[in-house]
Amino acid sequence: MNSLEQLVMTYFRGVDEQDPGLIFETLASNCVFSVETHGVKLHGHEDIRGMFDRLWSHHAAVRHDQFHFVDAGNGADIAVRFRVTNTRADGSLVYKSNCNFFTATDGMFTEVRVYMAGENTLDRQS
Repeated sequence: MNSLEQLVMTYFRGVDEQDPGLIFETLASNCVFSVETHGVKLHGHEDIRGMFDRLWSHHAAVRHDQFHFVDAGNGADIAVRFRVTNTRADGSLVYKSNCNFFTATDGMFTEVRVYMAGENTLDRQS
């Protein structure tokens, strides 16, 4: 596994473990995070933290697996297709097939672009 793949896996481990500190070990402080399929654009850790807080408050659990990477080979850009399993509060499961595109500078992601199947679970307001 190369360093970009490892950084992606650390990011998703932070999401699945609901650990914002681990997530922000992978995201630059000025990271731009967009959900391209739903017209959402967030800037910086504070906005991104709010998005994850909403995600976690609306689900009992979130899990990402079945990763398939495409590395641009330039040391900066990597894409990943994966399965998301969202466990709702009532215990029901929702499965999605998503793709994320990551851009890194100096070992941190400066941009994350999400293409999400179905309902937007990353910026639903309370």
